[in-house]
Amino acid sequence: MAKKFNVKLDFFPFIKVEGLPAKEFRKQKIDILSYTAVIFTSRNAVDHFFRICEEMKIKVSQDCKYFCITEAVALYLQKFILYRKRKVFFGADGSTKGVLEVMNKHKDNEKFLFPSSDSQKKDIEEWLKANKCEYATVTLYKTVSTDVKEVLAATNYDMIVFFSPSGVKSLFENVPGFVQNGTHIGAFGPTTSAAVEEAGLRLDVKAPQPQAPSMVAALEQYLTSLSKK
Repeated sequence: MAKKFNVKLDFFPFIKVEGLPAKEFRKQKIDILSYTAVIFTSRNAVDHFFRICEEMKIKVSQDCKYFCITEAVALYLQKFILYRKRKVFFGADGSTKGVLEVMNKHKDNEKFLFPSSDSQKKDIEEWLKANKCEYATVTLYKTVSTDVKEVLAATNYDMIVFFSPSGVKSLFENVPGFVQNGTHIGAFGPTTSAAVEEAGLRLDVKAPQPQAPSMVAALEQYLTSLSKK
């Protein structure tokens, strides 16, 4: 895309993930071994769940079931457990709705533990509550802003593209008086788009869309339209 449109692309993480220490985990008073199923929505959740288990010398039962939002997350479990299809489940289409449909078949027989970050979406928790499931959510890691002040000050970027609401939050933490002016803004995902607009910014590029399932496709369409003007 850079060659096609003669543009320069820089990649800088506006956020980073930090694991909660075992001391902070204990304050939540969660007994991991009392749960029969664990819900994973990301590799970060997998990493920090088993990190806490190792730090606290918790040996998870081989009978524990794992419900994963995507097949990729499910396969990532192989780093930590002996992977068997009978105890690892995932949604067919990689959506929250997909994994909830799978969980629905097991909701009456399992006690669910939902490891998450401090900024996790509430849709899965709302479903668990609405379906009267036995469950607990536990915060194992948090998303924090990275220092990108020098990066933003050094270059006058024509466009900033965000992939999470936390990225938008980081922008204003780094540059509290940020004024958009002529800067174009792109956002991937409905929650990120909402965060951009709630921050009072003009959203120029939005993905996914029917004709642009990825941010790359959305940017190509946008740059093509600009080149015709």
